[in-house]
Amino acid sequence: MIAAIPFWQRKRLDEMTPTEWESLCDGCGKCCLAKLEDEDTGDVYYTDLVCRYMDRETCGCTVYETRLQKVPACTVLTPATINDYHWLPYTCAYRTLSEGRPLADWHPLRSGDPETVHQASVSVRHRVISEADVPEDQWEEHIIHWVL
Repeated sequence: MIAAIPFWQRKRLDEMTPTEWESLCDGCGKCCLAKLEDEDTGDVYYTDLVCRYMDRETCGCTVYETRLQKVPACTVLTPATINDYHWLPYTCAYRTLSEGRPLADWHPLRSGDPETVHQASVSVRHRVISEADVPEDQWEEHIIHWVL
């Protein structure tokens, strides 16, 4: 008997159910990092500052259902907007699939374990501080390069 082909290999992003779409998130937390954009060049720089609502141990949002009320600029990925977020990290499953690449072995959908993203050192776990703890005029001092 041939094993069933996983949904992420047989469906386009716009064909996925809401549950399938949500399950693509690997839980790395990189999209919740504060980013700075150079107004002249449009270049985006990641910082080690994370949204105040992130659980820094699980890398999950503590207010996910109401995040847009609390953080109006929160990233909301949809099949229609995925390409608008040019700053998504190369490892992001949404970006990966939209670019026609396979999910990494550490992705929870492949491994069956949500901890593998952390074990592979792909997540922000233990590498970030809350944006609430740093005045905004000091954010430039927190630019990092390990996301890329």
